[in-house]
Amino acid sequence: MSDIIRIWVEISHQAAFRSGGWAFVRAEGSALSGAAGGERSASPDRIALAGLLEAFTDLPPNAAVEVLSATPGIAGAGRRVSEIEADQGAENLELWARLSAALKARPIRFSAAANQPRTPTAFAIAWAELARDKAKTRPFRAAIPKVNLMKAGVPA
Repeated sequence: MSDIIRIWVEISHQAAFRSGGWAFVRAEGSALSGAAGGERSASPDRIALAGLLEAFTDLPPNAAVEVLSATPGIAGAGRRVSEIEADQGAENLELWARLSAALKARPIRFSAAANQPRTPTAFAIAWAELARDKAKTRPFRAAIPKVNLMKAGVPA
């Protein structure tokens, strides 16, 4: 596939409950997919890593990927991987190792995205908030229905 796969990934974390949610919208040509999930007792960093890893699941080998996010921890994940590899005492080391492997498997570019109404970023944030709220009682993961994805505002 010569087209770039675009993935919008966002998180929502509530410090009081230490619960967080993630969501992504993936555009592969004209095909859209997405999922949302969350967990309790997790840091924002862990939620961001979990969301990124879920977004990279089932990507075609060697596919070029652009990750767009308004979440600074996600937009800066590419450059943080090398810093974390040097710091063996970092939290969530197993997730960072999986992310590092995923980044080495394909060309990936991380970009900041603006949180504006009717955009994939705003759509992913809304689903991340829903996942965060559902994760307050138990771990949560669900695919975003295709009918809902059509409202994500993905540019053609």
